[in-house]
Amino acid sequence: MMKSKNILLGIIIATFVGIFSSCEDEGCDVCGLETVEVIELNTEFGNIYIQLFEETPIHYRNFDSLVRARFYDSTEFHRCVDDFVIQGGSPTSKDDNRNNDGSGGPGYTLPAEIDTTIHKHEYGSLAAARLGNMTNPERRSSGSQFYIVTDPDGASFLDGEYTVFGKVLAGMDVAKIIESQSKNSSGLPDQRIKMFIRRASLSRNEATQLGIVL
Repeated sequence: MMKSKNILLGIIIATFVGIFSSCEDEGCDVCGLETVEVIELNTEFGNIYIQLFEETPIHYRNFDSLVRARFYDSTEFHRCVDDFVIQGGSPTSKDDNRNNDGSGGPGYTLPAEIDTTIHKHEYGSLAAARLGNMTNPERRSSGSQFYIVTDPDGASFLDGEYTVFGKVLAGMDVAKIIESQSKNSSGLPDQRIKMFIRRASLSRNEATQLGIVL
């Protein structure tokens, strides 16, 4: 009887060891299934991880739709200003003519979703670019162009003027590297800096390693 119990106990232990070994091999989180859904912006300098704000549903859905359609793939950062912003998202940056970089969009604009009581231009904020007030008094956003604030002190003078619809969760070191590349007086980098954007699901461990809090 004692021998049978020992055999049964051995089988149970072996089974649990096998389960945990399998999970470890597959990279799953045995402590839970929690994940975080993010936007992953890939560049040659590294990745930038972004959260979109639900409080700006029009911009959220639009950006998400463009990402899923791979609209941004091979577009470039066409404007980089030290301690201010890095800007991209123009489809004209895909062609060989660098003189038209920053002049394109998907063919539509978005109504402003500006609420400075909720989101301001802080370090790492994601906001929509747009035409100036003279031709765009309603402050409608570009359908695709965006910028990331790279000034550690933020850019409060832009509050109330542009729609902030997301923030960088991790990868501001990459944004600062992009910002620091050699460029002309308009902020156009001398060398093309392409981006590829996709949706990504990060496990608890992956998020923690990146410094993202679930």
